[in-house]
Amino acid sequence: MSSMPRLTARLAVAASFAALLTAACSADSKDVSSVSGMSGPGLSAHMTNSNPSTPGGSASSVSGAGTFVILANAAVTCTNGTITGDIGTFRAPGSVPPGSVTQTTCPLTGQIHVGDAAAVAAYNAFLTAYADLAPKAGDVCPIITGTLAGRTFAPGTYCVSAEAKTGVVTLNGPANGTWTFKVAPGAFTGTSFRVIMAGGARACNVTWWVDAATTMTDSDLKGTVLSGAAATLTRGTLIGRVFAKADVTVTGTAVTGCVGSGNGGGNGGHPKCDPRGDDDDDKGHKRHHKDKHHGDKDKHQDKDRHDD
Repeated sequence: MSSMPRLTARLAVAASFAALLTAACSADSKDVSSVSGMSGPGLSAHMTNSNPSTPGGSASSVSGAGTFVILANAAVTCTNGTITGDIGTFRAPGSVPPGSVTQTTCPLTGQIHVGDAAAVAAYNAFLTAYADLAPKAGDVCPIITGTLAGRTFAPGTYCVSAEAKTGVVTLNGPANGTWTFKVAPGAFTGTSFRVIMAGGARACNVTWWVDAATTMTDSDLKGTVLSGAAATLTRGTLIGRVFAKADVTVTGTAVTGCVGSGNGGGNGGHPKCDPRGDDDDDKGHKRHHKDKHHGDKDKHQDKDRHDD
């Protein structure tokens, strides 16, 4: 009989400890949601969102946009560039302002849609995605300031300042990882800004939500840009898509469409869009040089045999 009270007391102590541990873990999880990944060059997700329809405020593609690579409100202009994928405008030719697509030395692999049903449906899908990703009251998303040069980001949702972006930023994660960057308030500008995909990460799974205009110069950008105003790409490259609430202007830029799902989506039928990471590209270059070396070696051996 004397052992029963001792057993009861031990159970009570264990229950109290478990309750304290649970409370401590809950407190730690709340703190981590707002500050995790803020130390060191490698950053992890730190976004919470009170809106249950967009958990984490994260998305990687515009559902319903089909194979559109560039979509503007009224005008798309391309000069001395290349575009792989469909392009179009929300406005029709007879509307005010009229919709138009202008190409000057700009070969297009895809179709042009000016205010037709496909373009209107895709544009409305863009507006829906843009509104879903817009910052909401109750969001906890510390602003990451600076150029982003030298930073490495794990999959997640991040808020970044409107300062001009330069240098190299690395997105490191698996093929089904997704990244969402929100530039709010302000514009998304970059000069000699390069995005590298590593660890199997895919350009199709990256989204840049922009409060105002987007301007990229001599940059190598990857991902889908959702621009709140005009979008201007000057030289450089883009593997991804551009949707804008105003005009889109492409000058001397190679735009390769990347249309895929948010969970490891592929290149949507565009063979030039390789959604694998840049580390895979580096391996390809190494294989190329290795093959070339062996080829040169074989040639020398053949020559020696011939001379003999």
